Amino acid sequence: MSSATRSQHEGVSVSQLVIAYGSTKAVDHVSFQALPGRVTVILGPNGAGKTSTIEACEGFTTATSGTIRVLGLDPSTQRKQLNERMGVMLQDGGIYPSSRVGELVAQYCALYGNKIDAASLVAQVGLASVSATTYRRLSGGEKQRLSLALALAAQPDVIFLDEPTSGIDVNGRDLVRSIIRDLRQRGCCVVVATHELDEAERIADDVLIFHRGTIVAAGTLEELRAGREEIRFTSQSLVDTQSLATTLGFAVEQTRQNEYTVAGTSDARVIVQLTDWAKANNVNIGDIGAGSQRLDEVFRRLTAEAKS
Repeated sequence: MSSATRSQHEGVSVSQLVIAYGSTKAVDHVSFQALPGRVTVILGPNGAGKTSTIEACEGFTTATSGTIRVLGLDPSTQRKQLNERMGVMLQDGGIYPSSRVGELVAQYCALYGNKIDAASLVAQVGLASVSATTYRRLSGGEKQRLSLALALAAQPDVIFLDEPTSGIDVNGRDLVRSIIRDLRQRGCCVVVATHELDEAERIADDVLIFHRGTIVAAGTLEELRAGREEIRFTSQSLVDTQSLATTLGFAVEQTRQNEYTVAGTSDARVIVQLTDWAKANNVNIGDIGAGSQRLDEVFRRLTAEAKS
């Protein structure tokens, strides 16, 4: 079997997917592939269609038309076979409040044939200290980690993670990223839905950007950022962006509090012009960086273009 055919059978393949609720199309002729051994991150604002698409891939939502194959199986008709090899992490896991962490993970591991030792899995997600604690007494971040553990219990070949770092502290985020890297390294197809663009940039191999039920951009991080250079700088001073743009010959925008970008260039000569302008206008410049646009800038531009 060729590597391309193997990828089609072992990853996720979606073709011309339509999901309609009455007269409303939540997903409108969407096609993409998520490959084994890679992390595919799905981005999009609320109502963009990403959740409906993922739920159809998991077998929770029925497609109106189009085809879906997950590990070569149809999730709507071959769900039982797929469940043995698929991990699903939901934000609202439907877990009984009185369930104890260790016991619940052990039940899930047994359900999947004890491919993974339950105690080791609890420790892997950083919950060993609360193994005897009931679900209702867990913090939001601990509940997220437990949901991740349950998704890992199948030792899956494909895993769907919905906002895996939501509500988790810095150390917890590092742990989740490490688990995702391990999954990718052993050849698992990892599909992550998130609205956290900084987090996506840390973990993604491939990115799908959803907007109004369609995919407005797809590719690797490098491909999405290719040819989109920028200069980034910080300033505590009031920056006249129009005056600076006139001087530099490139658009200048305030992207966050005290953060600015010069779009379309990373030329060192423009950086010199920027510092000269700042000195002449009594503007204090802090950190300066140059390179490809950050994912949040690419996302904002693409979704803005899709609205027009």
